[in-house]
Parts: sequence; C-alpha cells; structure tokens
Amino acid sequence: MPRDSSFLKVRSNCQTATSSSRRSLPAVSRALRRTGTKSVFATTGGGPNGAAIGPDGAIYVAQNGGFHWTERPLPDGTVGLFPGEQPADYIGGQIQRVSADGSEVATLYRECDGERLKGPNDLVFDAEGNFYFTDHGKTRPRDRDRTGVFYASPDGKMIREIIFPMESPNGIGLSPDGKVLYIAETPTGRLYAYDLVGPGQVGMRRVVGTVPGAPPFNFAMCDSLVVDAEGNVIVATLVNGGLTSFTPAGQATHYACPDILTTNACFGGPGLRTLYATLSTTGKLIAFDNWPTAGLKLNC
Repeated sequence: MPRDSSFLKVRSNCQTATSSSRRSLPAVSRALRRTGTKSVFATTGGGPNGAAIGPDGAIYVAQNGGFHWTERPLPDGTVGLFPGEQPADYIGGQIQRVSADGSEVATLYRECDGERLKGPNDLVFDAEGNFYFTDHGKTRPRDRDRTGVFYASPDGKMIREIIFPMESPNGIGLSPDGKVLYIAETPTGRLYAYDLVGPGQVGMRRVVGTVPGAPPFNFAMCDSLVVDAEGNVIVATLVNGGLTSFTPAGQATHYACPDILTTNACFGGPGLRTLYATLSTTGKLIAFDNWPTAGLKLNC
C-alpha cells in the first residue's frame, strides 16, 4: 500500500539474513528521477494502490477508497505516516482504468454480483488478457470487512469472485508458467499458492510460508508481492520491514530494509535486474541494482 512518495535519492545498508548467513545487498543507489523530483501522472481520488499495465497499454488501478493517515514516531526519532481505518471521505472500492497518457480516469468495477468492492489492493494480468485482484477490505472502530479474490476482464464486462473468504488478502502474482496464483495475506503473514485449473478457476491451496517476525514479539505481516523469473515470490514485509523471498518450495530469505512498512516491489531496468521497493512510513521509492535474480516479464 504505497503512499505518496517523495522519491528522494537514498543510499541504504540493506542486508539479507538467513539462519546461517548475513551478507550485504547491492546499495540502494538511484531514485525514480535523478533530480529527486516527482510529478502527478493522473488523479484517481481515494487511495490508488496496486497497478498494472493492461493489454491495451492503459494502467489498471486497484482503488482502495482511501485511508485515514496518522503520524507516529519511528525508532530513529523521526515521524512517519501510517495507514489506519476507513476515512470519512472514503469513496468506495473500485477498479479504475487510467489512459496511457494519464489524461483519463474511468471506473470499471464497483461491485460484484451486488456486493460492493471494499478496498481492492493489488492486481495481475494473465495470458488471457484478464486480471486477478485482491480486495483487502477496510477496518472501522468496531468491525472489519470479510473479503476475497476476484477475476475480471479489462473491458468492464466480466467480474467473478473466485476465492472467499480470506483475511485481508494483499499482494497477488502468477508463477512463470501461469499455473499457480500466489496471494499474500496481511494479518496472518502467510503466502498462499493456489493451483489454477483454468483461467479464473482455482484448485488446491497450500501455504508456501510465513514471513519471519521481528523481535521482541516475533511478528510480521505481508503486503504486496512480485515474482521473479526463477519462480521465487518476493513479499514486501511489514513490521519486520524488508523483502522476504520465498522459493516455490517455501525456503525463505529475508532482506531487511530501513522502513518497518516496506509495502511494494517490482522489477525494471535492463534485463529486469533492478528491484524497486516502496518505503511507506518515510515516503521513499528505492532501487536495488543487480538484484540476485532477474524479474519475470509480466503479461500486458
């Protein structure tokens, strides 16, 4: 759940830790723009969350409807921004389409079979040209939403709920062969794998792994995810801030980062060897050059 980022140039001492070793990662050396500036591409309202480029070149946005944001002290004494409950100006959950030049924003879906979308969070396109998306839901002072996972077409004509219920599903991605759907569940810290028996049709489910917790409470949660070309699933990790890479068999390696809310990641650059990550409390976008594995080319 990236917030508005300052895209500051950052250098980090991010490291990777396993049960047997600890080694440095390539330094964070670049920002989105060399000038450190930012610009508005499109105005969606609410809370634009995960996004993906569709087969028509447009950008499809999981619109969570907005959050109530709160300033809280960080461990280093500075102040960070944290997302909270459903805000007073909540616009409702939506799937939006943004034109390739950013000039037009349209809403494709607000509901499925009469049930309103609550807080769409992330989405991924398949080889059929359709997309899967998670609905993270919203929380309020005394209750929260029960939500699931959906399959939809980019023309606004087809949407189906294919998994229900889940506990605040967040990141979503496909294996390199397109036969496995990965879903990260925020409060449980679990990464699930669903076998796909056809487009938009899920079969057996298994737990790939749980993100490693941070001391002293041994606690962590999942945010968004990205899949690399070797089939590893890299999950943005909350509380124990960083990136947790899972092999398909479930072996985990955690890469610590300097923000307790590391919220999203994607590959780019030459050969897809640069991994970008969002640091939510501090509002930064960071880039790891020469990541150990190349990214997976997405369907678009």
